[in-house]
Amino acid sequence: MAPLPVTPELLAVALVLGGILLAAVALKLLGDRRRDARAGALVAIDAGAPMTLRSERYRISGRPDAVRRLADGRLVPIERKSRTTPPRGPPPSHLVQVWAYCLLLEEATGAAPPYGLLRYSDDTELRVRWDAPARSELLRLRAEMELPYDGRATPSPAKCARCRWVVGCDARA
Repeated sequence: MAPLPVTPELLAVALVLGGILLAAVALKLLGDRRRDARAGALVAIDAGAPMTLRSERYRISGRPDAVRRLADGRLVPIERKSRTTPPRGPPPSHLVQVWAYCLLLEEATGAAPPYGLLRYSDDTELRVRWDAPARSELLRLRAEMELPYDGRATPSPAKCARCRWVVGCDARA
C-alpha cells in the first residue's frame, strides 16, 4: 500500500486537530489552577516540599500529599488517590487518613482545619468534614488500635494470598 501523500488539506486538518488538542489541555490546566486557587495557597507538597507531621500526644505521624493555606490562615490537608471516585463514596480508610492529617495539622498549628480534601484521579474533589464527630471517631479508632488483637479477622486463602501483611499477620489462613 502506498503512503498517503501530504497535501495542503491534510496538513491543515492535522494542524487544526493539534490546535484543538492543545486548547483542550490548556483548558484542563486552567480549570485545575482555578480549583487550586479556591483551595488556597500551596504550603507543602509531598513531591517537592513535603510536610511531615508528628504528634507525640497521639503517637501518629503522616505526610499529606499537599497542604494549602486558606484566606483566613487555616491549613487544609489534601490527599490524592490514584483511583477514580468510588461509586459509593470514599471508603472509611480514605476518610480516616484525611481525619488523621486534620488532627496532625491541628496539633502542629493549634488551629483546626475546617475540612480536608480527597482528590481522585477523575478530578473529583470531596470535602471531608473535620468536626467533633469526626475527631471522636478518629480517636476511638486510635484507641482501638492500642488494644491487643482480638481475633476478629476472618481469613480466607484468596484474601490472604494477595495481602502484603500475610507474613506477619496473626490471622493467617
